[in-house]
Amino acid sequence: MNGYPRSLLHRACGVFLAGALAAAAALSAQTQAPRQQTWRFDRLDSIGGYPTQVLGHPHLIDTPAGKAIQFNGVDDGIFVDDHPLAGASTYTWEVIFRPDADGPEAQRFFHLQEQDPATGTNTMNRMLFEIRIVDGQWCLDSFASSGDSTRTLLNCKLLHPLGRWYRVTAVYDGKMLRNYVDDELEGEGPLDLKPQMPGRSSIGVRINKVYWFKGAVLLARMTPWVLKPNELLKLPEGLKTAGK
Repeated sequence: MNGYPRSLLHRACGVFLAGALAAAAALSAQTQAPRQQTWRFDRLDSIGGYPTQVLGHPHLIDTPAGKAIQFNGVDDGIFVDDHPLAGASTYTWEVIFRPDADGPEAQRFFHLQEQDPATGTNTMNRMLFEIRIVDGQWCLDSFASSGDSTRTLLNCKLLHPLGRWYRVTAVYDGKMLRNYVDDELEGEGPLDLKPQMPGRSSIGVRINKVYWFKGAVLLARMTPWVLKPNELLKLPEGLKTAGK
């Protein structure tokens, strides 16, 4: 057969088929309709039904609303091989968490990262939640990017006490990105965000293992559409007075 050994041809066909199947799987993941996901942080070996990679020694704690995961702000983090808002053209992203005292100045507590399906490397497209510590209190930093279009929402004049539970929310309606602490609007700005490709997530740390978070995470919900105010997660009653 054109002078090539049959075994070599079979090997080449196998490599081609494997590559084609991988490309097809990546394409399928990209085009699959996004769905609402709720991640409860009540175990360490899996979150949202996905196996975890655990860094350091994050541990479970008891709260009035059930188990949560505590991070030490030094070397605790969790990675999940899923980008729960991949493919979304609009979204509502909610997290119930508690930032604690004596942590670093900048802390990335949730990071959704797009990856190149051909190479598996991180792209520049991402969505994130971070806090900044100012005068012993914290302010919310939200960010999203798509190519050259990026938006940072950070207002460190709006400060909140540490050691309490909050719901933070990022909402993208196709034109504007807004962020909230509980029900209060913290910032907004225009953004042209294209649907992101599949990737992975990190909790308690930035995806490249810097900006460690000190505090606890109870629950996150990622919805590929804009929720109405009355549809947002409510802070459980027992958490409203915890730490006050």
